[in-house]
Amino acid sequence: MKICIVAEGCYPYVVGGVSGWINSMINAFPNDEFEILAIISNRDGSGKFAYELPKNVTAVYEAYLDDYDWNAGKKKKKKVKLSTAQYRALRSIVMGQNAEWKVIFDLFADNDISIDALLMGEDFFHIVEEFYDKEYSQIVFSDFLWTMRSIYLPLFLILGTEIPRADIYHCVATGYAGIIGGMAKHRYRSPLIVSEHGIYTREREEEILKASWVGGIYKSIWIDQFRKMSRLAYDSANIVTSLYGHARELQIDLGCPEYKTEVTPNGIVVENFENLPGKHEDELNKIQIGAVLRVTPIKDVKTMIQAFAYAKERVPNLRLFIMGPVDEDEVYARECYELVRDLGVKDVLFTGRINVKDYLGRMDMTILTSISEGQPLTILESFAAGKPVIATDVGNCSALLYGEEG
Repeated sequence: MKICIVAEGCYPYVVGGVSGWINSMINAFPNDEFEILAIISNRDGSGKFAYELPKNVTAVYEAYLDDYDWNAGKKKKKKVKLSTAQYRALRSIVMGQNAEWKVIFDLFADNDISIDALLMGEDFFHIVEEFYDKEYSQIVFSDFLWTMRSIYLPLFLILGTEIPRADIYHCVATGYAGIIGGMAKHRYRSPLIVSEHGIYTREREEEILKASWVGGIYKSIWIDQFRKMSRLAYDSANIVTSLYGHARELQIDLGCPEYKTEVTPNGIVVENFENLPGKHEDELNKIQIGAVLRVTPIKDVKTMIQAFAYAKERVPNLRLFIMGPVDEDEVYARECYELVRDLGVKDVLFTGRINVKDYLGRMDMTILTSISEGQPLTILESFAAGKPVIATDVGNCSALLYGEEG
């Protein structure tokens, strides 16, 4: 059996979390063939894998959210005049009214479309103009038009993705991965599984609300776009899984048919975290706190550093280990280093990538300050190692700490 996993911004380029789950799943089915269709920002990241791929991964395909078709004009593609049906379908997606995705899937499958010409053409202009007159006439039209072009550029690029034929498609998020999953289901009639660790729409909403690059009513426009995309994924899927009950409820609230939903919790091999190496001799008088994470904004490492600085003033023998990759968002990582320096706080160690089993036994506790989570493996691993956990009340963290009825 050939299974195509569609992943956005994670496997095999980023370690931990969802990527680790994908890698474990592939290894758990050694007799099945897997292909990866990975969605990444642009070609600069092409082939930069953080994992040694399992032997049963036979191919990795890439799709880009920013590519030459728009930026450099290196690809000569057709200018397409939309038919009445195609115009109506694109309008239905932009307007969010009974979206006719299948017509758009066929449009991008049958025509080598110039995305540049489509975004700058009169059909798209008139659709956006109608949407503006109906919903957003209080703002400047030129700004609205360019916002819509920036929203639909990555979507059109993804719609133009070549999709390998497979027996099953498994999207590990909705969003752009869900678009590809919906296209694959329509094109090849193969079953589609959608698995969400965090709820993609809610995560994008949280990021946009905090973002400085978009303001005012434009935040709502972007958020609404991600809702449309997730609804397509839910409608197309045969099964939609989540990690815990409340996440399933959120999926249903976002439009997923209840009968498709299943809760499939994370799990770990507890025996792997028994009898771990303990503290080094020079650490015995320290209270050591471990944070196993990627140094990225969604993990809110800055709040963790500030909280540690506050606590260390009162308990001087505290030590914080920030354990995980620092190259996913190098700007944010640099800001974290600078924050440690500016606060003048001692005993903050950035370890980079590690084998968590080499460090977890040396910790007195672990900490997680994420602004969004699903069901964090780091909490399960800490419990398996007998370590207490401090965590923000996001995702399933509270239920893991206090119990589902706590």
